[in-house]
Amino acid sequence: MTSTQYSDGRQEKRVENYTKFWQKDFGKEGETDNQNRVESYTDVVNGYYDGATELYEYGWAQSFHFSRFYKGEAFVASLARHEHYLSAQMGLRPGMQVLDVGCGVGGPAREIARFADVNIVGLNNNDFQIQRARKYTKKAGLENQVSFAKGDFMKLSEQFGENSFDAVYAIEATVHAPTWEGVYGEIMKVLKPGGVFGVYEWCMTDTWDASIPAHKELAHAIEFGNGIPEMRPLKQAREAMVKVGFSIEHEEDLAERPDEVPWYYPLEGDIWKAQTAWDCFTVWRMSWSGKLVSHTAIKFMEILGLLPKGTYDVGESLKVAADALVKGGQTKLFTPMYLAICRKPALSES
Repeated sequence: MTSTQYSDGRQEKRVENYTKFWQKDFGKEGETDNQNRVESYTDVVNGYYDGATELYEYGWAQSFHFSRFYKGEAFVASLARHEHYLSAQMGLRPGMQVLDVGCGVGGPAREIARFADVNIVGLNNNDFQIQRARKYTKKAGLENQVSFAKGDFMKLSEQFGENSFDAVYAIEATVHAPTWEGVYGEIMKVLKPGGVFGVYEWCMTDTWDASIPAHKELAHAIEFGNGIPEMRPLKQAREAMVKVGFSIEHEEDLAERPDEVPWYYPLEGDIWKAQTAWDCFTVWRMSWSGKLVSHTAIKFMEILGLLPKGTYDVGESLKVAADALVKGGQTKLFTPMYLAICRKPALSES
């Protein structure tokens, strides 16, 4: 049976097949299941984002990432500050040629382009997201500064050539790669000598223990709810950066900061924790009543053919994601913001 191809780039069959990459009981997940997802990472990630992108935009924003919060700070302001912080840590300067690896619908690319006055190419392997990214960027009047290309982040050097960018960043995106060594190695290749790589990485923390069943089930729940082939511990990210030749100039798990307002608070669905009046609506959408309203609407839209079949199931996986991410944050077993600033050796150092 052929897959219905929508004009916006979504494919119905891969949305429908997304949840089939996991066992219904995460406790029964085995290495074969894990390996299948890793080998099929393109189908896993595209199936997820074909179904989840509009839900992300509705429930979150055009920047698909977490952030730290100051007391009283608005949700969207926090997202922007998180992007500015990465840009500042990387030392981005006007006129630099920058690659955004796994750009989503381009929210961070547009924000960083404005903030640092750099030229950005956003890379994405999902047609649906690229179309939306280009539309939003044109509306923002940034099409001469921010562009988008479809491609596989495991084949960056084939697409762009070696030594092509002054800087590369990835915001909660390279966790979708089948291996960190593979994607970091490709980033190393496309960076110019002396170029900088900045990343916010999703990791299980070093206190996570794969031999503990509850820890393993938590990792699988995060995978299932977020389109991730395999969650890995933080130390493996660090080791991979060094292995491919990067010099780590700064690293920190920002989730370890003693913030009064935790990074995961919007997922808890408690409107009394909202930091501004407008954020009450954002937080409500993650409450039981907000989920009931939105997921009922999704079900009817799918029945009417307005959404690809399987979108409702992907939406249900987002419920699993929210619970797992909150639990991972509360127990300190997971972080969405391991920050690393890495440098490619200059020619004289290589």
